[in-house]
Amino acid sequence: MAKKQKFAKDSAVTMTEMVLPNDTNTLNNLMGGRLMHWMDIVSAIAAQKHSNRVVVTASVDNISFRKPIKLGNVVSLKAQVTRAFSSSMEVFIEVTAEDIPANKRYTCNSAFFTFVAVDQSGRPIDVPEVVPETEEEKEHYAGALRRRQLRLVLAKRMKPAEATELKALFENLEPIKED
Repeated sequence: MAKKQKFAKDSAVTMTEMVLPNDTNTLNNLMGGRLMHWMDIVSAIAAQKHSNRVVVTASVDNISFRKPIKLGNVVSLKAQVTRAFSSSMEVFIEVTAEDIPANKRYTCNSAFFTFVAVDQSGRPIDVPEVVPETEEEKEHYAGALRRRQLRLVLAKRMKPAEATELKALFENLEPIKED
C-alpha cells in the first residue's frame, strides 16, 4: 500500500505575538527563551497539521539570534514541514520582527526543529510523506536528509561512515589551496 502524501503548504502556520514587558530582559529585548518557546509552539502546530497526531519535540538545530527584538515589536513566526521520514518530521521556522510605528520589518531568526508523531501510548507512529511544490519547498526537502544525517551523527545514533548524503556533499568539494 502506498504511503499517504500531503503537500508541504498544507502544514503552514503563522503565529503572531507582541513583545510585552514580561517577555523582555533588562535591555528591553525579547528573551531568547521566550522566542524558543514560541518557535516550539508554532512548529509543533505545523507538525500536528501534517501528521494529524500528537507530536513531541525530538531536536532543535542551531538557533542564532541575529538581531534583537525590542519591547513593543510584533513577532511573526512562520512554520512549515519540510520533509517527513518514518515517524519524524523536520519543520522550518522563520521569525520576523516588526516595529509598526517605524514601519520597519526584518528577519531575525530561522531554525529547523524535528518532531516525532506518537500514538495514544506515546509510541512513534508513521506520518504522511511531504510533497514539495515551490522552489523553496524543494530546496528544504532536498537538504532535509543531510540535516537529518548530521543530527543523527551528532547524537551518536548513526555512524559517520553511514551518512552517505553528508559524505557525498564533502566528496565533491575542492580542496582549499594554501598560499
